[in-house]
Amino acid sequence: MRRKDREVTDFETILNIIDECDIIRIGLADGEFPYIVPLNFAYTVCGNRVDFYVHGAMAGRKYELMKKNGKCSFEMDVPLEMDCMVDSKNVTMRYKSVMGRAIITFLDGEDKQNAIGNIIMARYDKTRHFDYNRAAVAKTAVAKLSVIELTAKVNPVRGKSD
Repeated sequence: MRRKDREVTDFETILNIIDECDIIRIGLADGEFPYIVPLNFAYTVCGNRVDFYVHGAMAGRKYELMKKNGKCSFEMDVPLEMDCMVDSKNVTMRYKSVMGRAIITFLDGEDKQNAIGNIIMARYDKTRHFDYNRAAVAKTAVAKLSVIELTAKVNPVRGKSD
């Protein structure tokens, strides 16, 4: 990381940034150009290990690339504000971000049902107690992204260090 002054190494602080994010963008290998897909997500933590959970159709480009390679890069961020610094005439974006790499595993059976019902649906207040269509789970791909590399960076709003 070039800007060590912006690097976040405290694991709890990284988890707090993840909590603020609604979307994870995964980058998948697709020949000459990467294929990037924004997804909603949920996650679990075991010790210092993070696993993200995403879902979608069991067909299409995203699904095929995830199956083919089994690896992805990911990024999530929280834009804070554009800062125009009058004195120095500099401009910078204030943000929080998390990036990394993960191994993709597709879940099935009870693991898949648990990921949807107890992890993904449980992440949001609106879906936590929602009586969703359990029959649709059979037609839904659920992937666990086991994080193997995790970095975070913050360019805080001046006067704030969170």
